Amino acid sequence: MNFGRFAARFALTGLLCLATLAPAQARHWQCVPYARELSGINIHGNALTWWDQAAGVYERGETPHVGAVMSFSPVGKMRLGHVAMVSKVVSSREVLLTHANWSVPGGVEHDVRAVDVSPNNDWSEVKVWYAPIGDLGATTYPVNGFIYPVSVPDAKDAQQALPYAALPRQHVDHEAEHLVALTN
Repeated sequence: MNFGRFAARFALTGLLCLATLAPAQARHWQCVPYARELSGINIHGNALTWWDQAAGVYERGETPHVGAVMSFSPVGKMRLGHVAMVSKVVSSREVLLTHANWSVPGGVEHDVRAVDVSPNNDWSEVKVWYAPIGDLGATTYPVNGFIYPVSVPDAKDAQQALPYAALPRQHVDHEAEHLVALTN
């Protein structure tokens, strides 16, 4: 074997080794495992099943909180639904989301805008930032609501549980404050 072929094979082998050592950030993410890892909400299965699976296990509601998962209903090309974690509440009609597999297949996006465009101001319909156009997308997406990252306590554990305790106080609504007061 001549030196040129040896060098080419050596270089190819080196590149293949480097490719296997790609950082975790280069991982191809789906929305469900990414949302589960970020939020700590331990639900499995397609995103379209999360809302129903959360019933009786996690608190659910219409008010965004940091750390909550926004559950999108299936629609059009998004036939399996979508889930995204709320990373910041900007206003009563705008949040920032961190999610995977939205603008870029398998890609992760941090702190992208989602705006409540529902006629009743109840977060049942949103528009979400779409990177390829550098703006909110034209599509309106139906939303089931928000799944909060604290499990519903069993009756025997109610005295020890503190629902919403991990959420920043400025993002806790009056209903949540009432729940915390009941468990203290």
